Amino acid sequence: MKDRYVFTAVLHFDDDGISIEYPDLPGCISCADTVAEAKANALEALELHLYCSEKYGDEIPEPTNYFEWDLKDNEIPLMVEVFMPAVRKEMETQKDKGFAEVV
Repeated sequence: MKDRYVFTAVLHFDDDGISIEYPDLPGCISCADTVAEAKANALEALELHLYCSEKYGDEIPEPTNYFEWDLKDNEIPLMVEVFMPAVRKEMETQKDKGFAEVV
């Protein structure tokens, strides 16, 4: 387990909003209506994905360089950094408060 991860999300702009995906992390997706919301949702999605991957022993790949990706005109990269000790503490605090555990 690492303390710090940096992955690049792809923000895909469409008429009905912004979709967010992490090409290096299949299944790590989200959506938003604004860029500010997209940034927040991209962070939350990455935090939860990494937390669950660590918890269940799933492999977390090394991030690829987004310069190797073929982005479309309506897509931009967004680098997202996660400090896992804070995420782990928050998730354990939520569990201790009786909130449902992430599965």
